[in-house]
Amino acid sequence: MAPRIILYTGKGGVGKTSVAAATARRVAASGSRTLVLSTDPAHSLAESLQMPVGAEPTDAGGGVWAQQVQAQDELERNWSAAQEWLGGVLAERGVERIAAEELTVPPGADELFSLLQLKRHAESGDWDAIVVDCAPTGETLRLLSFPDAARWWLDRVLGRESALLTAARPLARAFFDLSLPDERVMDDVQRLVRNLIAMHELLRDASRVTLRLVMTPDRMVVAEAMRTFTYLNLYGYLCDAVVVNRVFPRDVGAYFGAWREVQAAQLAEVEASFAPVPVLRAPYFDQEVLGAEMLDRLAGAVFADRDPAAVLHDRLAQELALDGSRAELRLDLPFVSKGDVALRKIGLELVVRVDGHKRTIVLPGALAGFRPTSAKLAGGSLVVGFEDG
Repeated sequence: MAPRIILYTGKGGVGKTSVAAATARRVAASGSRTLVLSTDPAHSLAESLQMPVGAEPTDAGGGVWAQQVQAQDELERNWSAAQEWLGGVLAERGVERIAAEELTVPPGADELFSLLQLKRHAESGDWDAIVVDCAPTGETLRLLSFPDAARWWLDRVLGRESALLTAARPLARAFFDLSLPDERVMDDVQRLVRNLIAMHELLRDASRVTLRLVMTPDRMVVAEAMRTFTYLNLYGYLCDAVVVNRVFPRDVGAYFGAWREVQAAQLAEVEASFAPVPVLRAPYFDQEVLGAEMLDRLAGAVFADRDPAAVLHDRLAQELALDGSRAELRLDLPFVSKGDVALRKIGLELVVRVDGHKRTIVLPGALAGFRPTSAKLAGGSLVVGFEDG
């Protein structure tokens, strides 16, 4: 049986690793064979669990196994031949060795290669549930969002490279003083493209794979989470919950009273902007969330009587269709069934007001030059039309 997979992402410092570890412990408590996997280069999973975590699955107690993916190991496994060739090309042109090694790794590639460990574990049959603590950015998921382009490269270009490169190598060296990549390099590239396609298909399997955003109720963090949420929906990745961490309790006293008011405003924004996706909350605890006892307290606060392994929401909250100079954006708005719709686009933010409710959506960059031209409510959704210019 294929495992249930939950990926946590969010801005650095919001407690994402703690939430992932807490989720894993709660899932394992039901008897599921559970792996918590961290691709975050901060290596904070071991600190959160308060025990050593290795580069392969390590028994972390309570039915949980933990793994801290080593990015360098994954680079060597997936990119060694390509890195060797690129390093040689740069070194021939006078680039210092250490700088050349750094330049041979594409931006985000280390995290991307680390995430490929998820594919290996998902196919192994060893786990009932896998919880992933992603690096503090959603950019890696964007690298997995172009399967059609990847397939084109695989079918039209990479499948014919051997004959082309064999013929071109003598000419390249003679006329351009350039070493073209050999078969080992092209094997690396082909394998990587195939893995990217497979990872994309795995992540889009909404019946068992969902993403959850972790944030704190701070304006900049919420804004970043909204951008990530837009792109997750745009690429077809199902976000089934958002977790708002470190919420001040009511009795914070006068000193933090103003902070609590700011948080209350941001919480209202989160409830409106992420609806109908469930918003889960965790308080600002009276001590650091470290070790089994505190992780279980965190899980209890976040999930209460919910099953953490369940798919908590099963439909994309936003869907975008582009057709040349026109676009159509569908938004789930479960809190309205009728009323006047008012739209205002400010940069890449679309502010929607319906019957006294306000919602802010961060639009993808492709709609920067588009303006809203129509809006209609139908079946619990708002459909907004855009035109270029």
